[in-house]
Amino acid sequence: MKQQYKIAAATREQTGRSASRRVRKENRVPAVLYGKHTQPETISVDGPEFIRLLKAIGGSSSLVEIERKDKPVALSFIQEVQRDPITDRFLHVDFQEVKADEKMEINVRVVAAGEAYGVKTQNGVLEMPNPYLRIRCLPKDLPSFIEVDVTNIKIGETLHVGALKTISGVEFRDDKNLPVFSCVAPVEEVASATSGGAAAAAPAAGAAAAPAAGAKPAAGAAAPAAAPAKK
Repeated sequence: MKQQYKIAAATREQTGRSASRRVRKENRVPAVLYGKHTQPETISVDGPEFIRLLKAIGGSSSLVEIERKDKPVALSFIQEVQRDPITDRFLHVDFQEVKADEKMEINVRVVAAGEAYGVKTQNGVLEMPNPYLRIRCLPKDLPSFIEVDVTNIKIGETLHVGALKTISGVEFRDDKNLPVFSCVAPVEEVASATSGGAAAAAPAAGAAAAPAAGAKPAAGAAAPAAAPAKK
């Protein structure tokens, strides 16, 4: 079993907005624990303890043991965290319970390993259109991250899910054609090429509009300004 984290939880008897506000006033975070084989259970966790838990996890996919009074420890992972968009305060947490001997599905963050050839040699930019991938595995096989070697990617090339290196005990659930990393030309070069083409086209358009030597201006056209007399 991979490294697991722990957090103590208390059962919440009352639910609803008013009850949740009272929980937050006590510096706790309302939460729910649910799973495939159990009924959803409303709980709360200590606010500062939950912040320490998130810092320890550091964005990785990790298992969390939820300890409750007079109940068995529940093995879970953090499914969703809701925060206030203004105060950034934690509003609610969803914990999904899993079984040690049963496969689960979870989104895992993708990280790049190495420096892409297109970035190092061709001055390109590495893009990651899908920072999370969906996988299926046993809890013991859950990777903290999905590390992808990008060293061979050149400008104009894209690495898809189907080309990812196999991870023992892990099944990728996303479409094989889903892009994971792409290397593209820098925006400055694209902008320069576009502006250069427009500048080249401008004189040609002006030349076509210029009247032939000795030709009279068309009716309604403004007469050319007279040259100033020499003194």
